[in-house]
Amino acid sequence: MSLTEVDWSLIPAPADDGKAAHLEGASLPDVTLPATTGPAVTLSDLRGINVLYIYPMTGRPDRDLPDGWDQIPGARGCTPQSCSFRDHFAELRTWGVEGVFGISTQSRTYQSEAATRLHLPFPLLSDADRALGTALDLPGMSVDGQHLHKRLTMIVKDGVIAKTFYPVFPPDQDAQNVIAWLRRHAEERA
Repeated sequence: MSLTEVDWSLIPAPADDGKAAHLEGASLPDVTLPATTGPAVTLSDLRGINVLYIYPMTGRPDRDLPDGWDQIPGARGCTPQSCSFRDHFAELRTWGVEGVFGISTQSRTYQSEAATRLHLPFPLLSDADRALGTALDLPGMSVDGQHLHKRLTMIVKDGVIAKTFYPVFPPDQDAQNVIAWLRRHAEERA
């Protein structure tokens, strides 16, 4: 089984704790995050349709994951989630998505390794100082004394959060769920 193939029946599914219910309809804050490609991204400047997927942390081949990682509901699946957005990137663009951004509390350097290794055609952003997490009151968890964001995905239209997916499980289906939502809303407007 590869890094992106997971038997999700062995992983505990996260429950909706209601901690993302306040996000739909909110505007993205004036927060600038370091990007793995190009200049930093100021979220309040994003226009058009953008997808922001937020995740706890991407594992690295040369480092062990925290003890019990697979048994923390919602922790496992950051690499499969990123690869799903990579594999569906062209289709997302056909549905009008201007940008896709993966966001975690990992450093830009840590994020850069993952973006390169996974051949991502979009940037990962670092919220290491938790400016975005604090501004939007994102749901989080503490693992080994480190604050991590819980996994959620937002579809943003002209700086306003139009749709939030929370919890996201299984994470390797996230991009397909976003595409299905975009398709339904395009058909409703037609």
